[in-house]
Amino acid sequence: MKKNGLCGWLVGTALLASGMASAQAQTLHFALAAEPYPPFSVKQPDGKWTGFEPDLIQKVCAELKAQCEIDEVAWDGIIPALLSKKIDVIFNSMSITEEREKQIAFSVPYYDTPVAVAAPAASEIKISPEGLKGKVIGVQTSTVSSSYLKKYYEKIADVRYYDTQDSVNADLVAGRIDLMMADGVAVKAFLDSPDAKAAGIVSKGEVPYDPVFGRGVGAGLRKEDTALKAQIDDAIGKLLASDDYKQLSNKYFGLSVAPKQQ
Repeated sequence: MKKNGLCGWLVGTALLASGMASAQAQTLHFALAAEPYPPFSVKQPDGKWTGFEPDLIQKVCAELKAQCEIDEVAWDGIIPALLSKKIDVIFNSMSITEEREKQIAFSVPYYDTPVAVAAPAASEIKISPEGLKGKVIGVQTSTVSSSYLKKYYEKIADVRYYDTQDSVNADLVAGRIDLMMADGVAVKAFLDSPDAKAAGIVSKGEVPYDPVFGRGVGAGLRKEDTALKAQIDDAIGKLLASDDYKQLSNKYFGLSVAPKQQ
């Protein structure tokens, strides 16, 4: 029994090492949505990606000792692109939810933030079924915020779904919607913008946690890529414990976005 167990361990170790060598030998394609999502990811006019996640991708790849490229994919096609092997890793503020886990695997979470609401300062907004009844609510499609609104508010409010967060923000500034719901850090970044300040848009608070919101944000991978998942889990774990992660978090958010539990 001990000999068989040792053989099994050696085989498993060899397979993991083989997977690591493979990751180091080939270029890994990390996907970001083409749509800007500041401060997490923004493509500059010169084609360079900036933001928390592009910076974190670089550090993950340094830990993996792998060559990596960032590919842009439309948000609503990002999981199909992974499953069809056009990309290797989704690294784009994708919350870990039971629904998504039916299709893909996730790494350990690399950040976690609450969901928040923004609206004009003068508006009377309370985050409850009674407070949002009849309101026109904007949200980016295929997000945990849209899943939450679909589940709890679609029958009592006018929920409008947008392809990009920028479009949601623009309609809120223009007064075409009463409020928006999004990731709390994305809301904060928008509130700091000149457009939001000029329109008097403010935070109306955080949405109480619901299981629909998932268990933080992780890298999305194909279920069969177990060796790559193990490597990325290890790299993220090391980064979360490092000063590099703290510095990145403070640089982009002014606070820690590290998951509370690993």
